[in-house]
Order: sequence, then structure tokens, then C-alpha cells
Amino acid sequence: MEEKVIDKSEVVIKLENLTRNFGNLKAVDNVNLEVCKGETIGLVGPNGAGKTTTIKMIAKILRPTSGRILINTNHHKLEDLQKVSRTISNMGFLIDIPNFYDMTAYQLLRYFANLQNYPKDKIDARIDELLDLFKLEDWKWEKVKTFSKGMTQKLGIIQSILHDPDIIILDEPQTGLDPAARIEIRSYIRELQSLGKTIFVASHMLYEISEVCDKIALINHGSIIGFDTVENLARALRTNELNCTLLDPIALNELDPILTRLTEKLNPYLEQNLDPNISKIPIKYNPERQGLKIYYDGRNKSKGEILKILIKEFESDFTVISYIQPRSSQLERVYLEMIADDALKIKINQNGVLEKNEK
Repeated sequence: MEEKVIDKSEVVIKLENLTRNFGNLKAVDNVNLEVCKGETIGLVGPNGAGKTTTIKMIAKILRPTSGRILINTNHHKLEDLQKVSRTISNMGFLIDIPNFYDMTAYQLLRYFANLQNYPKDKIDARIDELLDLFKLEDWKWEKVKTFSKGMTQKLGIIQSILHDPDIIILDEPQTGLDPAARIEIRSYIRELQSLGKTIFVASHMLYEISEVCDKIALINHGSIIGFDTVENLARALRTNELNCTLLDPIALNELDPILTRLTEKLNPYLEQNLDPNISKIPIKYNPERQGLKIYYDGRNKSKGEILKILIKEFESDFTVISYIQPRSSQLERVYLEMIADDALKIKINQNGVLEKNEK
């Protein structure tokens, strides 16, 4: 495939105050998002966060309760999705877990190709190309009802890109796939990126999707809590930590006095504006790991001074056997909190600070 140079300044999908209610449930809550030509955007959130509902509105399966979806038409201008029909740029969809008619793989794909007005003289070659790519060529003449869940998912992805659309929207494309197949899907997404395709993909797999996305939108309880490149989100949420593992545990009756002394001695080097949502105290002790977590100001000089103090002034209290600065960010932690606490609404504000509220 020949790689194309794409100007990623042209907006092709724009969500404006998009809201969808199901009775008293607000499944999608005032979502605003822009997708530019040639970008791959990941909509990432736990199950029930509003991902599939958002995609179904883009696919016109559901109508918004309020707000609107603007799509770049074949005339290269944004128009309200509800007011246009065949003028929409080529789009391909994989919506949730696909269910197909009881046909062979070939019959099914030919049916979809005809629906999309794909050139009849090229249909067979296109079907063979994609079946081979997704390692389903031996199943071309088999009934879809005999397919495994993973094979059915692959077939769903094939039908979404069969007609070579400009915009590809995938809902949980890696569902039901084994690790090797998930790697294959990511590889093909990268190939589509090289062709200048615009890809909007929803997933609950933060790590795997972030590997192929230009930007990710974190969605929780129907709201976008953060939207940026993976690097920028991670940078905004990064904390400067030092983790110290101790040779022996600190006795419970000695813990509070030691932590008080540590805070006093290390105060010039500690983070003075620590986000209380991360920790209310700058030094924490984990008895299970026999370790100290120190939130410091991030300067290399401070890192060195802290180590000197721990060794020299607390020699009689404990022995440090490892001293590291973890490379992880809070991005994974925020996502885990979204999954773990269903009653918690999390927002990342413009300063990169977490705001948490009960629903």
C-alpha cells in the first residue's frame, strides 16, 4: 500500500452537545468532539460508558435527544447528519457484536458489496483480498453460523471496509479475538492510517487502542472527561513519585512519628501543590510492599538530596534497598478508577487536575 500525505486540519466529524437519553438514563451527556481527516481517534471507556450509543447515533441507528452530528459531505463541507443522505462521504461501520444472515462468507460479503454499489467487476477480487488478509480464505464457502466469535468479528470488520470507505467507525473491533488476532487488527489499522483513512474506534482496552490512535477521548457516564493525544493526557496526569523499598517493615507504633519526621526533613523537596485526589499526604507507607511513596517536586537535585537524607538521617529507622522513579502516568489509574467505582464521576480539567464527584 502506498502511504499518502494527509492534511489533518480538515474536520470530517463534529459532535456538538450530543445527548441521548433512555428514559431517565442519560447515556450520552453533552458530548463535544472533532475528528479531522486522516486521524485515528479512540473513544475509550468502561462498558456502559456511552461508546456504542455514540457510534449508533453517528451511524443513524439512533437519533440524538439533543445536539447534532456534523459530517463532511462529498462537497467538502460540514452538514447536519440528520439532513443529508447519499451526499455523506463513504463511511464504514462495525457496530458492537455483528449478527449476520445465514449465508456463506462469500455470499454475505457480496451482498454488502452490492448494497454499497461497489464495482461489480471488482467485488470477487476485493473479497479474496480481505479474506486472505484476515486469514479467513479457507472459510470463504462456509456458512457464517459455523464461525467462532472471533471469526465473526473479523468478518464484521471486513464488511465495514469492504467498499473502501474514507471514514471507518469501529465499535470494539478486538472483541472476541485472541492476542495474535488483536495484533493483526492493530497492524491493519496502521495500514489504513497510511492510506489516509479517518478512523473512529471505540474500545474498553486503553493500552491496545492507545497504541494506534492519534488521540483518545476518555468517556465516563456519557461524558468526555479528557480528549488529547495519549502523550499529552499522560503528561497532564503525571505525578513525580519516588518509590523506596525497605529491608524490614516499619513497626506500627513507630509509623506516625517516622512519617512526621520524614515530612519535616524532606519538606524543601516535596510537591507543595499535590492534588488531593491523588494523595492528601506527600509521603505514604505501604506495609504490604514494605515501601515508601514520596511525592516530590520533580527536580533531579531534589531526588539526590532525598536519597541522602533517607540514608544518613534515618539509618537507625530503616534501610533503603531500592530507590526508583516509576515511569508510569496516572492515565491508567484514572481509567481503572472509572471501571472500579461506578458511582464516581471523574473530570480532567484544563489544568490537568482530576475532579471527582459522586453521581
